[in-house]
Amino acid sequence: MSNQAYVRAHTNIALIKYWGKRDEIDFLPMNSSLSMTLDKLYTDTMVVFDDSFAQDSFYLNGEKQGEKETKKISKFLDLFREEKKTAMRARVESINHVPTAAGLASSASAFAALAGAANLALGLDLDPQPLSTFARRGSGSATRSIYGGFVEWDMGTCSDDSFAVPVDDASWDIGMVIVAVNQKAKEVSSRIGMKRTVETSPFYPAWVESAKKDIQDIKAAIAAKDFIRLGEITEANGMKMHGTMLGAEPPFSYWEPDSIVAIKTAQTLRKQGIPCYVTMDAGPNVKVLCRLSQAETIKQALLEHFTEDKLIITKPGKGIRELTAAERAVYNWND
Repeated sequence: MSNQAYVRAHTNIALIKYWGKRDEIDFLPMNSSLSMTLDKLYTDTMVVFDDSFAQDSFYLNGEKQGEKETKKISKFLDLFREEKKTAMRARVESINHVPTAAGLASSASAFAALAGAANLALGLDLDPQPLSTFARRGSGSATRSIYGGFVEWDMGTCSDDSFAVPVDDASWDIGMVIVAVNQKAKEVSSRIGMKRTVETSPFYPAWVESAKKDIQDIKAAIAAKDFIRLGEITEANGMKMHGTMLGAEPPFSYWEPDSIVAIKTAQTLRKQGIPCYVTMDAGPNVKVLCRLSQAETIKQALLEHFTEDKLIITKPGKGIRELTAAERAVYNWND
């Protein structure tokens, strides 16, 4: 059994949003969600388990992390240690290829890569489906990063059956232009915003019901390879999620003036005959879903308002995989 493994996982963007937990401990969502895995943004992670280690250690982008960050990683690795029935401590090294200027959460790719590496290093041989339930316990959206293309996270009935399933490889002229409005810390964290919305917004129950229909409709659009319908459902679902926050007490919003500039630019392009649709997560950054063949045209229009470093074009990404020897060799791991 090898005690060491290297894995790559890509981040994902939800088209049908996950917003609200029914279980805070196991990260069980209030509704099923659907995402697209992104090629450009990913995390490479090495995990090594060794009897000689006195405690877990965690390095992020070459920097040793403190007690708080390491404790979160240790708690996650305990799931795998329990499954293997071992007490071996581990060294974890992660390299994030999520551009700093993007201001994008990398927890989806981070915990998916960590789950994949721990699974291989301990020789657990978990299939992707149960592995996605492990990834979910680190970050809800990580459950979807196990797979590539379009992925559904089935809300399930309990921890064992709340997992991701692949829907489509998205290999039909699909792309995304990410507009990084800013990377500052949010005034209202995603966790607090989610909890406040669930507990106080009168719009929230309608959102949950609406999301059930949206996910069925978007899967039908994907099956038919109907890009226009796919985009319309994506944009409407994201807008409804942000609407629930305006009904919370106290109300809040993640939008900034530049978010609206990006949205208006996409709307103008649509009027000019270039179909593109926006979605936003719990932050000001705007993601423009488009045909990959038209992504450069959309980027050029956005360059009238944003600098080059704020714009990222990406195609759909693949599921988790082991790094090749050549890929591992580019890093200075702390051996």
